[in-house]
Amino acid sequence: MQTVIKLPDPSTVVPNTSDIPGWVPIEGSPRMTTHILHAAPDGTTLAGLWECTPGSYHATYAAAEFVHLIAGRITITPEGGTPVTVVAGDAFVVAATFKGVWKIEETVRKHFSFRLA
Repeated sequence: MQTVIKLPDPSTVVPNTSDIPGWVPIEGSPRMTTHILHAAPDGTTLAGLWECTPGSYHATYAAAEFVHLIAGRITITPEGGTPVTVVAGDAFVVAATFKGVWKIEETVRKHFSFRLA
């Protein structure tokens, strides 16, 4: 079993341009592109690159996510919670129980990793 896996260049991966399940556009016309760069054979982890144009989504999570924001600006507001603004260079975690709004204020590019099981 390989214990270190270098992720491929995103330009070599066919992107998915569909909205993520559980993400519903609520303002503007945001468009997302997802490059899955790694999926564990046992289905436990997923990692990649995500890009999105300005607009807002109501998002419902089913797994925890680690994010390193490469470019852009987002204000994330949990239902009943306090807004959190993240900018290029920030790293953060979104809990598997998150429900709320992602307001993409500037085009976003992020690395992500999900622990699915």
